[in-house]
Amino acid sequence: MSHPRHDLDEALLTPVRLSLMAALTGDAELDFATLRSLLEVDDSVLSKAISYLERVGYVHVAKGTVSNRPRTWVASTVRGRRALAAHVRALRAITGGTRDP
Repeated sequence: MSHPRHDLDEALLTPVRLSLMAALTGDAELDFATLRSLLEVDDSVLSKAISYLERVGYVHVAKGTVSNRPRTWVASTVRGRRALAAHVRALRAITGGTRDP
């Protein structure tokens, strides 16, 4: 039996990427500004996190306009939701399933 740390997802090991995936629970589709506010990060940090997660297939990005202003929407993919669930299971296994240390 291997240690559960081996089940952690490399793509979700940074706080920003993990927080981003957690914010996109279920079928939620959030715009860039909302995500920036929720995660309390600047544009470049969020943009890098989204680009990375899009590259590994965990999020889908859609661009469009609202009132002639450019907008970017982000949603998790099925693959991304499965990866997040597995990552959280691994974290719980490592911590013994405790809620508080």
